[in-house]
Amino acid sequence: MSGSAHGHTTAAWTGVTISFIGFLLAGVAMVIPSPILVIVGLVLALVGPGVGKMLSAAGYGKKVDTAPKVDTAKKTPVGTGASH
Repeated sequence: MSGSAHGHTTAAWTGVTISFIGFLLAGVAMVIPSPILVIVGLVLALVGPGVGKMLSAAGYGKKVDTAPKVDTAKKTPVGTGASH
């Protein structure tokens, strides 16, 4: 996945950060016992992916590569015993 830069965008980082803060807030609120903060945290956790999608649609996501893909790797037939 590192070759495709999956998740290395402003949209992805923002969505994950908002969700993480929401889960963190909900977890702390469960220990404190504060039902209202638990609900606020869970709402934030659910809003995060939506914010990420909106930012991606606004152009902060992964750029679409329109160039045709060319496979330049040498292929060795299976079962020939040749090693790389």
